[in-house]
Amino acid sequence: MKKLLLLCGALLAFSATAASAAGINFGWGDCGAAPTTANKSFACTSNTLSGAIMVGSFIPPAGTTAITGAEIVIDLQSASPTLPAWWQFKNTGTCRITAFSPSADFTGGPALCNDYWAGQAFGGFTQFDPAIVPGALNRARVKVLYAVAPASAGPVDETLEYGAFKVSFNGTKTVGTGACAGCLDPVCIVLNEIQLTQPAGVGNYRIQNPAERNYVTWQGGAIGSGGCPAATPARNTTWGSVKSLYR
Repeated sequence: MKKLLLLCGALLAFSATAASAAGINFGWGDCGAAPTTANKSFACTSNTLSGAIMVGSFIPPAGTTAITGAEIVIDLQSASPTLPAWWQFKNTGTCRITAFSPSADFTGGPALCNDYWAGQAFGGFTQFDPAIVPGALNRARVKVLYAVAPASAGPVDETLEYGAFKVSFNGTKTVGTGACAGCLDPVCIVLNEIQLTQPAGVGNYRIQNPAERNYVTWQGGAIGSGGCPAATPARNTTWGSVKSLYR
C-alpha cells in the first residue's frame, strides 16, 4: 500500500509538472517569452503610429496530433468609466472600425517563436463585444479565430513556443476632423485563453495559464492600485457558430 501511495504521488507530481509547462504569452513586438515590452505609449499628437503590434503565443501541452485551429479570447479594460471611442473597432458604426488588423502570418516576422501556421492560416476577428460584463462600460471582449485546412494539420512540440496571432493597429482618427476620443486613456489588454482545436473526436486543448505574461498595457494601463485586472473567465459558448463562418 505504501509503495502504491508513493507511486500515485509521483504520478500526480509528474502530471502537474507536465500540465504547468503549457501556457500563453502576450507581448508588444514579439512573443511574450522573448524580452518584449509589456507597455506601449503613444503621444496621440498625430495619426501616424508605428510599431503597435501585439503578439500572442503559446507553449502547447503534450499529446497533440493534428492542430486545425486556434480560438483566442482577449479582454480589454480602460481606466476611464467607459471604453474610449479610440478603442472601438470591428462593429458597424464604431469610430475606428478598420484601425485594428489581426493576422496569423508570421512568415515575415516576428521571428522569436516558431511558426506553426507557415502562412496557411485563415480567419480573423469574429467578435467585438462591449457588453461582456453587464454594467461594466469600460470593458469589452474580442474573439479571434484562425484555422488551417485539415490536410495541413499536424502536431506541435510541447517544448517549443508558437506564434498564434498578432494584432497591429494604426493611428487613424487620433487627431483632426473626425478624431476619436480616448487615445491617452490607459487600457489593459489581457489574453484570456487560446484553445487549440483538433479534428472531431480527437480532443481540443484550452490553455489559460500564463507562461510568462498574458497581458499588455497601453499608456500604462493601471486600473486603480492593483494594476491590470484579472481577466473575466471566458464563456465556453458560441464557438460552433463562430467556426461555421469559416467553413
